[in-house]
Amino acid sequence: MDTHTQKFKFRLGLFVAGGATLFVLAIFIIGKQKNLFDPVFPLTSTFHNISGLQIGNKIRFSGINVGTVDNIAIVNDSTVKVYMLIKKDVWKFIKSDCSVSIGSEGIIGDKILIISQGISEKTPLAKEGQLLKSTEPVETDAIMKSLKVTAGNAEIITNQLAQIMVKINKGDGTLGRLIQDKSIAENLSTTMANLKKSSKGLDENMTAVKHNFLLKGYFNRKAKKEAAKKAASQSKK
Repeated sequence: MDTHTQKFKFRLGLFVAGGATLFVLAIFIIGKQKNLFDPVFPLTSTFHNISGLQIGNKIRFSGINVGTVDNIAIVNDSTVKVYMLIKKDVWKFIKSDCSVSIGSEGIIGDKILIISQGISEKTPLAKEGQLLKSTEPVETDAIMKSLKVTAGNAEIITNQLAQIMVKINKGDGTLGRLIQDKSIAENLSTTMANLKKSSKGLDENMTAVKHNFLLKGYFNRKAKKEAAKKAASQSKK
């Protein structure tokens, strides 16, 4: 009996010690996440929609985790107040003109609060519990709805263009009749041929004029002047 009792007490002691260790470790992890072991200072901000933000979510400044969301409270039907705990060693960077926005860790990650840098260096630091201005998040559902409408419009336009091309290929419509009309094509060919004939006739007329005895002297003198200019330019070289 004594041996069994001692084994039982030993096992019970191990169980209690292990449970206590796990409890202390859990308190430490939770406390670290909520900055219970670091000096902190409070800030607040208000939103119309917090887009799934929860107590305990991270707060980032310049891409660095600087605090956690301490509490979320509904002020009225259009305002939600968010209470933040920020590490005190970051206080010297948080100015009163900083703004707060809601982001996410990755595409489908947890929501986070993002504190932007101040606009002016001369702006005083934020005070404890100060209400910082906020930037409302863009809802993913609204973006998806807009993309869906845009895709639908693009599909309608594509279908309309396809129908127009089908009609043109069939010869329907004004443009289709113009493209398919053989008489128009023949007229264009005839016009081009006439232009070529006119050009050829003009060249022949000019040649005839040059050989006319009344104008022959004029063209001969002009040719001699051009030859003299050409010879003079060659002699200079």
